[in-house]
Amino acid sequence: MAKGEYGLMIDYEFCSGCHACEVGCKMEHQMPKGDFGIKILQDGPRLNSNGKWEYTYIPVPTSLCDLCSARVKANKLPTCVHHCQAGVMVYDTVAELTEKAKRAKKDTMAIFVR
Repeated sequence: MAKGEYGLMIDYEFCSGCHACEVGCKMEHQMPKGDFGIKILQDGPRLNSNGKWEYTYIPVPTSLCDLCSARVKANKLPTCVHHCQAGVMVYDTVAELTEKAKRAKKDTMAIFVR
């Protein structure tokens, strides 16, 4: 696997903020307290001028994320993808993730590459 060939796509619209990706990552990599390979950020709650509330969870891979290179070499998914209860994370080639994002035509998706 060449560096930058594979990535992680996350659809923030449906993240439930369960933290399963964080916990799975910390356990997989035996990270000490305070270190995270992926971190769930919280945006909101916020009342917009149109009367609609927004409350969003945003999973963000950190600089410690290596997309679970050891798991991937063993033909397994990165642990965050494997444990995501909402199924909002996809691991694939950057080319395929880009195509999937184009087809989805959503502004709630992000692609992370390592």
